[in-house]
Amino acid sequence: MPALPRKPRYMNESTVLVVFVAALLTAIATGIGALPFLFVREISKRWMSLSHAMAGGLMLAACHSLIAEGIALDPGRLLVGVLIGLAGIVVGHRMVANGDAHEIANLKGLDARKALLIVGVMTAHSFAEGVAVGVSFAGDGALAEFISTAIAVHNIPEGLAISLVLVPRGTPVWQAALWSIFTSLPQPLMAVPAYLFVETFQPFLPIGFGLAAGAMIWLVFSELIPEANEHETHGNVAIAVTLSFAAMLAFQYLVLK
Repeated sequence: MPALPRKPRYMNESTVLVVFVAALLTAIATGIGALPFLFVREISKRWMSLSHAMAGGLMLAACHSLIAEGIALDPGRLLVGVLIGLAGIVVGHRMVANGDAHEIANLKGLDARKALLIVGVMTAHSFAEGVAVGVSFAGDGALAEFISTAIAVHNIPEGLAISLVLVPRGTPVWQAALWSIFTSLPQPLMAVPAYLFVETFQPFLPIGFGLAAGAMIWLVFSELIPEANEHETHGNVAIAVTLSFAAMLAFQYLVLK
């Protein structure tokens, strides 16, 4: 792992723009998940489960990098950040789950409620992903590239999951793509403030890493893994998670070596 700067770097407009563009690209990647519906209206439930499993492995690999950086700086503050991230994503999830849905993406009734729950949960955890992108830029550039790539790749099956709810129920593919991107808009919105925050207040950097990691760990085990187990055997899900985790670790080594 590369060593993080011990002193804040001088910030400039070009660096802030790079952070925003990187986070914006991770958000746009979510819309790619809707593209398969331009050719087919249904996707095998088995492959959908495997995509969730692979996304879970990618997110765990991203969390590994965040936690390793936080431990190198301050394990105590990292732990505080993990707990804050966990509390925030749990509260956000419960608020969405207890809300009433009326109409969304041309859907009404129970279909709208289910769609709103999924869109809301995906949007809520995107705040943590935006923080992950922002705080990663406070370290070595290679770490920022790895975290941004991992989150962007993860966002594709996430967009597919959203589209699987919307398109079969009558939502046009282009609208499903836009709704998918919408759920990830907190990423560019949070990335720049997170970057500015950790650059200005260096002691809070491990808390920022922990916050993002805590929220993403909850997402993996509360949302992605259970959904992966719905239409695939536990053994195959475990294989998919492990292989995707290993693949991202290999990529991490090649980038950060």
